[in-house]
Amino acid sequence: QVQLVESGGGLAQAGGSLRLSCAASATIFSRNAMDWYRQAPGKQRELVGTITSGGFTNYADSVKGRFTISRDNAKNTVYLQMNSLKPEDTAVYYCHCFVRWINYWGQGTQVTVSS
Repeated sequence: QVQLVESGGGLAQAGGSLRLSCAASATIFSRNAMDWYRQAPGKQRELVGTITSGGFTNYADSVKGRFTISRDNAKNTVYLQMNSLKPEDTAVYYCHCFVRWINYWGQGTQVTVSS
């Protein structure tokens, strides 16, 4: 059973920072790429960024230069550091991985950015 548990969401002011964490099952973490997605009210879920098992990262243009994904394989945890937050970053953020043809999602954590 693959489990993903996010934490770290909350309220921030525009220009501020938040760090999200996603704790994953030890059996899958180190061998798999991990993703962060977000879904704003009334919008489709979108990919924020990905980190491969080797630590390579890729980001959506909307967050490039502001968000950073990292991973700690010893803690089975992936992080999303969000800086220079904007009101349009307000969304529920989800951790995701694709293992053996199955999509696994965390429960989501709310991020709200006030102007």
